[in-house]
Amino acid sequence: MRTDDVITEIEKVIRGKKGVITMTLATLLAGGHVLLEDIPGVGKTTLAVALSKALGLEFSRVQFTPDVVPGDLLGFTYYDQKSGEFIFREGSIYTNLFLADEINRTSPKTQSALLEVMEERHATVEGKTRDLPDPFFVIATENPYGSSGTQKLPESQLDRFMTCLSVGYPDHGSEVEVLMNDSHSKLDQVTPIFTAEEIISIRNEVANIHTDRSLYDYIVALSEATRTDERLSLGLSPRGSIALYKVSCALAYMCDRNYLTPADIHAAWMSVAGHRVKLSPRGRASGLTCADILNEIIRTVPVPKIS
Repeated sequence: MRTDDVITEIEKVIRGKKGVITMTLATLLAGGHVLLEDIPGVGKTTLAVALSKALGLEFSRVQFTPDVVPGDLLGFTYYDQKSGEFIFREGSIYTNLFLADEINRTSPKTQSALLEVMEERHATVEGKTRDLPDPFFVIATENPYGSSGTQKLPESQLDRFMTCLSVGYPDHGSEVEVLMNDSHSKLDQVTPIFTAEEIISIRNEVANIHTDRSLYDYIVALSEATRTDERLSLGLSPRGSIALYKVSCALAYMCDRNYLTPADIHAAWMSVAGHRVKLSPRGRASGLTCADILNEIIRTVPVPKIS
């Protein structure tokens, strides 16, 4: 399976994080966007760069700071004195894979501009709509809320990200390898496995994964369980249900199957649901975390038997 080759290429520079790499790749093959939430220095940016190289995609990055404005992303029109004409200069967003580094350090206006582009897949500048390249993916990174200069992303914006992942610290052996073999110097060794055209074709295959009717019911039952649990004040939206289905199908594809299983849904559950739910006062009083409650839901909602 060539997706395994992509993971192998990325593991040249990101050690001991196969699960995060797999879920990031699954999200992109499902046509979604990824939010990487973690402390600085654990490899979030390196992961995005390595992924763009392994997938053969054009890549651009913006370091989000308070002075980044929507025009930096979407582009702007200026008057060229030489030609006597107004010329449009593209912003950073016109690429295949866009890295929004530390998205929670910029202004809400700039965040909203990015989120709108993520949803619509085109940019509107000065009344004119401009299409983005296909495929188009966003990997956004954010530092944990409470870090210096950060502000919390609203739930409506979090819901736009298909998955939210955490890279985390490497284990002892992986960190020793990082010290012995400078990962950044190995980025040039990452070999493209796919082309942009092949990724579009794969997305179509993912969209046609066979799904038993009972598994549609199962996904909705899981989402409904988050909405009715009194320990949660915010459950999965219908967009969350769709995200769970799409990522599950991508994981099935990466397992070289053309049909969905409950195991695929279980594998996608935490990455899709974790950033979409919120504890209620009762949930906080219980001493449980959102992850505890989500794990309980996945254990207790009956799993359908597929014939």
